[in-house]
Amino acid sequence: MKNIIETLLNRTSIRRYERQAIEPEKKELIYRAISNSPTSYNGQQYSVIAVEEQKLKEQIYALTGQKQIKTCALFLIFCSDYHKIEIAAENNEWVLPPFQHTLDGILVGVIDATIAMCNARIMSESMGLGCCCIGYIRTAAPRELSEMLHLPKGVAIVCGLAIGYPREQPDSRPKQERSLIIHNNRYSTDNMESKMAQYDRTIGLYNHSHSIGTTDKNWSKHMTEYYREGMTYHTLGYYNEQGYGVTEENEM
Repeated sequence: MKNIIETLLNRTSIRRYERQAIEPEKKELIYRAISNSPTSYNGQQYSVIAVEEQKLKEQIYALTGQKQIKTCALFLIFCSDYHKIEIAAENNEWVLPPFQHTLDGILVGVIDATIAMCNARIMSESMGLGCCCIGYIRTAAPRELSEMLHLPKGVAIVCGLAIGYPREQPDSRPKQERSLIIHNNRYSTDNMESKMAQYDRTIGLYNHSHSIGTTDKNWSKHMTEYYREGMTYHTLGYYNEQGYGVTEENEM
């Protein structure tokens, strides 16, 4: 087992895996870590679909184009879930407020699912497994994937996690300097322009030496293009169809 410092500080995204199954005892620890995740008000507004069936992984790969999904040993799909509370409230004849139709309600489910994914990743990597977080499953073909997974209304895809034994050990990408991430007491914009310009140069040099296509695209250029692509996604429509959507405002 790796210690927590090594697990957190040496993290990299693994996209190539050995053809090796994950031992049952390791899967059990991953699932226990997921189940013990902190959630808002202990509401546990999340659920996870564990995909091991190769045919299903390949079908998900066909929808997303993410090769690590079909080659990993275990693919976990983390969902926001208000279906469980709807069932429980109906059994008790409670009138359930439309919380999932508020922005806060959507955020609560997304945050719960994301924390659970982080717990699964940390536990997996501490045991020598490799992981790759995949947000693209939320945007690539969410309707088709939800139908494939039989997700009921009140359950919506948030993110995915590919897990398996690593077949590669890629370098960690350079991160923004700490003062751009961690602000003491108040948000600071001091020297932000020059710091971001330096980070752009750092990422440009990294991409030039590490990219297969040998590109020197910097961070801000890459993110601008990503945001432009993101404007073509229809996430709000998908969440509306799954029984969410911001149609209510929290009362003051």
